[in-house]
Amino acid sequence: MMTRREWLRRTFGAAGLLALVPRALWAAEAGKPNLITRTIPATGERLPVVGLGSSATFSQVARSEDVTALRAVLGRMVELGGTVFDTAPAYGASEEVAGRIAQDLGIARRLFWATKLNVARRGGTADPAAARRQLETSFRRIGKPVIDLVQVHNMGDVRTQLPILRQYKEKGRVRYIGVTTTFEGQYAELVQTMRSEPIDFIGTNYAIDDRQAEETILPLARDRGIAVLAYAPFGRTRLWGRVAGRKLPDWASEFDATSWAQFFLKYVASHPAVTAITPATSRPANMADNMGGATGRLPDAAMKKRMIELVEGFPAA
Repeated sequence: MMTRREWLRRTFGAAGLLALVPRALWAAEAGKPNLITRTIPATGERLPVVGLGSSATFSQVARSEDVTALRAVLGRMVELGGTVFDTAPAYGASEEVAGRIAQDLGIARRLFWATKLNVARRGGTADPAAARRQLETSFRRIGKPVIDLVQVHNMGDVRTQLPILRQYKEKGRVRYIGVTTTFEGQYAELVQTMRSEPIDFIGTNYAIDDRQAEETILPLARDRGIAVLAYAPFGRTRLWGRVAGRKLPDWASEFDATSWAQFFLKYVASHPAVTAITPATSRPANMADNMGGATGRLPDAAMKKRMIELVEGFPAA
């Protein structure tokens, strides 16, 4: 499976990386671009529609001795006006390393921190004491007295862990709570939880070649006033394999996409239920490119259909 890094190298070469970053973003050194923002239904607070995730390559680099690239990635996101950072204790060293970097850079309080809760279970039940210990560890790592968002990771014993999050919210230590899943087999449980529990957020996969969320999950989120974090907008690495060696169509300029990354991100961002998208990366150039997906125009329904037809016409890698 081709990764984004491999696609960049093969398609453009090292010198071609600069072409992937919109001129408006390079010009933004003197000021941040106007970013598309979305409202959190529960409060009306607005978030930039593109942020940063910390799984995949971010997590891999976080386990290494040299995390200079991650420092640059986080700094670049904030420099360009981004705020949403999604992490989890399950992502190896990501939460701890990102927390340390953000504090060192003095940007911890400028970030919208989204982390997760899911402790090991015995007999299908999470240990409440262990769940609280995990939460307190997240507070220490992040270095903020209040965490913006904590979600039950991959529907892990929602009956036990969601009430714990609700207690933290009632005490003012967590601002928003929710649940996530990236597994199709858990979508029915996710939908049921959305219908029965007073949650602020959900997180789930959504990409131009993974549109199952459009059927029930995203419409329900809009109806119930639940914010959505969209994960894996590049299909992890699937989409890079599909577009390897292929030129971005000229008509992508009609919705201000100047790279394949922006093409994919703008498809996801065009759904009105999506609050923020959190693609993971460990490269500052990719972070800048991704932030371009939060600027300019978004595709309308007719254009989205054209985008799908184009991508589906490319054989899967």
